[in-house]
Amino acid sequence: MPAAGAARPLRIGPLELDVPVVLAPMAGITNTAFRRLCREYGAGLYVSEMITSRALVERTPESMRLIRHHESETTRSIQLYGVDPATVRDAVTMLVAEDRADHIDLNFGCPVPKVTRKGGGAALPWKLDLFREIVENAVRAAGDIPLTIKMRKGIDPGHLTYLEAGRIAEGAGVASIALHARTASEFYSGAADWDAIGTLKETITSVPVLGNGDIWSGDDAVQMMQQTGCDGVVVGRGCLGKPWLFGDLHSSLTGGGSKAEPSLGAVADAFRRHAELLVEFFGDEDRGCRDIRKHVAWYFKGYPVGGDLRAALATSESLAQIDELLGQLDRGQPYPGSDAEGQRGRAGTPKSPALPDRWLESRELAASHRAEVAAAELHHSGG
Repeated sequence: MPAAGAARPLRIGPLELDVPVVLAPMAGITNTAFRRLCREYGAGLYVSEMITSRALVERTPESMRLIRHHESETTRSIQLYGVDPATVRDAVTMLVAEDRADHIDLNFGCPVPKVTRKGGGAALPWKLDLFREIVENAVRAAGDIPLTIKMRKGIDPGHLTYLEAGRIAEGAGVASIALHARTASEFYSGAADWDAIGTLKETITSVPVLGNGDIWSGDDAVQMMQQTGCDGVVVGRGCLGKPWLFGDLHSSLTGGGSKAEPSLGAVADAFRRHAELLVEFFGDEDRGCRDIRKHVAWYFKGYPVGGDLRAALATSESLAQIDELLGQLDRGQPYPGSDAEGQRGRAGTPKSPALPDRWLESRELAASHRAEVAAAELHHSGG
């Protein structure tokens, strides 16, 4: 188990990461712009937004845009979501044949009701035969490209799936397994069950196990790895408006430096850089400036930025307008400490997952559920 300051590279198939850190796919967040920004602060594996396998096979313009990587992204990592084994296989085959990815991940963690009510996302591993077929097909199609999975503990505390799914995935030949240590019913609420990560690590012995959930700081990553014995961490909401977290993770896991405590001016510069990269990514200044709006509250969490200025940034329409607004900040304001730390993003509240009728009656996929599952292949993400 690593201690702070102990370097611990992570090998995922032929890929070796100097720092055992993975950016979790987040819909509408982990596009090329955000991945490039995070990479500027620290090393890791930076995964794309989730891409629906059916849309990719159909080559929709949006899916084809989302799988493009900037030339600086030397490890091209793409996450796919799918519910039909043949479609997932075809999507993986396409990525490999056209040399579009160096790493492919499959999402089995989405808790969004409109996905789970059709048997997709975190609900899918309950059907062991369907899960096995999807993973086995994808691994075969990937060939020498490492294929990994990301999943949740299960549907709810009474219907856990992660240990059986982990064993199936290991047997199918995946290169690593990541566990978000919550059930679908928890959404993002409460505290992640790190003990479950430790249990999975004890169960899976031939491939790396990565832990996901409640990594808000570099110290959290060290603590998770010490407590669970996991081989690396997957970071999602903790980096929202905080791309320098990847520098902190590097420092904490390798002893390479101190924790970042950015001034308001440094935060403003990161926000401006993010906006600039979004404009480049979309090829449209208006769209890029509209997209950065949702990041305002995350970037300036805890900093003395007035409500009127925050509101103006959240309605900005051009880089020039953003520059004018950022120019009103007191750039010398120091890091506000604990007010800027902790949870980011919406946690939601525990709720009974929406599932297909009689879904929990059997671990095998009934013929009556096949049409419902096929309809679950929508463009939603999470996990």
